[in-house]
Amino acid sequence: MSKRTPVVFDLDGTLIDSLPNIAEAANTLLAEHALPPLPSTTIASFVGLGEQVFLDKLIVAGGLEVDAKNALLQRFMALYKEVSANTVLFEGVLDALQRLREMGVPLGLCTNKPGGPTEVVLRATGLDALLDVVVAGDTLPVRKPDPAPLLRAFADLGAETGLYVGDNDVDAQTAQNAKVPFALYAHGIRTSPIGSLKHDLLIEDFSVLPATYSKIFA
Repeated sequence: MSKRTPVVFDLDGTLIDSLPNIAEAANTLLAEHALPPLPSTTIASFVGLGEQVFLDKLIVAGGLEVDAKNALLQRFMALYKEVSANTVLFEGVLDALQRLREMGVPLGLCTNKPGGPTEVVLRATGLDALLDVVVAGDTLPVRKPDPAPLLRAFADLGAETGLYVGDNDVDAQTAQNAKVPFALYAHGIRTSPIGSLKHDLLIEDFSVLPATYSKIFA
């Protein structure tokens, strides 16, 4: 394993523009129960803590039957897996990760998304060929903001620490809990203002990430 400092990324809202697909799956589920759609801005506020919390919030906001939660979750996950193949990367992501790999930087992923849809997204976007380690939402018994998944990703990359790149308050809290530097992607899925999130670096454009990495970890 390279001795260079590793970089671990969040997935939704950091590497991929997943909100349109999440909203499509959620609103399809609502439509199947003769319920009106929710705006993407509302659905965005459900994202970040995994599918169980997402569905709990969707049930309340959308008017779904809470007693049918297990069946609703299975149906939502099936719908989301269907549309995950259409996921789009944020601009500059692929090139940035390719350049980091050429520099010998170990790359990992730490997401609260379950392994099934994560695998579909990674294959569809080509990210699977660029990531050395993937820690999904069901890899461990706990999820972010618990630091264990992020620390597991770094450990699997042969390091105790490294740079974590995410887009929201869950990621910021995870980095704090793990005591690792945090780079905040400015165009992700969040409800909190950027200024309220503790971060060491703000990424407006992924194209600058390799050069910035070289300056920080020279």
